Amino acid sequence: MNFLIVGLGNFGTEYQDTRHNIGFRILDTFAKTSGIRFRDKRYGFIAEYNYMKHLFILLKPSTFVNRSGRAVNYWMQKSGVAVENLLVIIDDVALPFGTLRLKSKGGDGGHNGLFNINQILGHQNYARLRFGIGSNYDYGNQVDYVLGQWSDEEEKTLPERLSVCHDLIISFGINGIEKTMNDYNNK
Repeated sequence: MNFLIVGLGNFGTEYQDTRHNIGFRILDTFAKTSGIRFRDKRYGFIAEYNYMKHLFILLKPSTFVNRSGRAVNYWMQKSGVAVENLLVIIDDVALPFGTLRLKSKGGDGGHNGLFNINQILGHQNYARLRFGIGSNYDYGNQVDYVLGQWSDEEEKTLPERLSVCHDLIISFGINGIEKTMNDYNNK
């Protein structure tokens, strides 16, 4: 069975270690842990991981966060991935730092990447993993915060949270969304 795991982020050194790029960072950690490498392909960078007869296709779209829908749609079609096997990973300012929230479907919650994916796919019936980045910013400074670097304290905690994300992704493919939500939400 094939699964498409999409981590949202922006390419370029100015975005590399920003909160908005947590989707890329989660997939980079997954790839490193699993001993696989990304290859430059159409609309993004792809890595494939076989585990227990399941193929996890990791996608880092090269279309920028706000235009991720085209890459997601293309790779779903090309890989023959059913919508119930799609997982999109994003940052979320509404959740405290490091909080994981897996949902089977839902609105965009103000996230432009999800908004674009919903537009292109024509629905919002796909799983998404929201990684809490917190909201430690003054009114009017959300963009600077989201596109800002992690604090030293956050950087110390990130490796453990990224490891949990790796396990969550595997569980999503092996155990299904309901069990994975029960096991990992609020963990």
